[in-house]
Amino acid sequence: MNMKNLLLCLLLFVSSIPLVEAQKKGKNTLPPPRLDANKPEDAVKIMRKLQASLQDGESVTYWWEGNVFSRVPGEKDRLLFTYIAMNVRAAQTMTDPEKGYGYRMVSRELLLYMDPQTKQVLKTWKNPWTGKDAEVMHIANDPVNSRPTFANANGPTPFKISGQFKEGMFFMTTEVPLFYSNPLAGDYQEFVGGTYQAIEIFNFVCSETDLLDPTKNSSEGIVAWNRVSKWLPWMEMGDRAGQLIFSGLGKKLKTWDDLPEVLKAEIKANYPIYTTAPPVDDTRPNETSWSYFKKVMEAKKTKK
Repeated sequence: MNMKNLLLCLLLFVSSIPLVEAQKKGKNTLPPPRLDANKPEDAVKIMRKLQASLQDGESVTYWWEGNVFSRVPGEKDRLLFTYIAMNVRAAQTMTDPEKGYGYRMVSRELLLYMDPQTKQVLKTWKNPWTGKDAEVMHIANDPVNSRPTFANANGPTPFKISGQFKEGMFFMTTEVPLFYSNPLAGDYQEFVGGTYQAIEIFNFVCSETDLLDPTKNSSEGIVAWNRVSKWLPWMEMGDRAGQLIFSGLGKKLKTWDDLPEVLKAEIKANYPIYTTAPPVDDTRPNETSWSYFKKVMEAKKTKK
């Protein structure tokens, strides 16, 4: 081998060293494949990204706002309140030898009723049917935790996302019919009535690219929320016929600090724990508007 060829070989060898080292360090590898909604484990991760974050314990905040209407047989619907709301949540990875990969989500939620004209947070409200001034009790449910979700929780029927991908977007609707013993009623609701009944409907929309990107722990998302329920207990409506219809729209925020100022001010003054999600190992029973009302009323009795 002459000197020219020797130098050329040496040059090629030396120039290949950085490439080999980069490959060893993974710098020249292909990006990971997108999450596949048809694979049960990926489907659970997609749902987790939409709801919270793939990072254990990371607090994620949803915000939404809207209106509350009354519906009474024989009269026009009335706009009773506007509202502004938030939910701060976190998720924790769970694994099971049979059910596979999964997660559990913990959260707490706050909803403030506001005057439709002034947009001020209400402290009292004049009931247009009874003429009484009622003390407003905002929704402050802590916690609102979910059951674990697993890839293979249903045996031969693995987890599958109920939404659909279309033209670069993901759409999902979740209906939650509620029918359970009312904590404000007695022990014989199955005989005399009084069972709590409502329905909540969630509509989510987000970017397909964002949601399926395995390098992102969370995805941005738009949420619409609707609820049809009985009168709120603090309204003191008794057995009067009628329902409440809630509607609202919001999104998952990049940070908690992106909440509207009115919410942040109320949280700072009256609900300081709502800056973060509950601990991921939280085992407390869930709070509802009705159980929270009972707790507050019983605390008032104790003070007397």
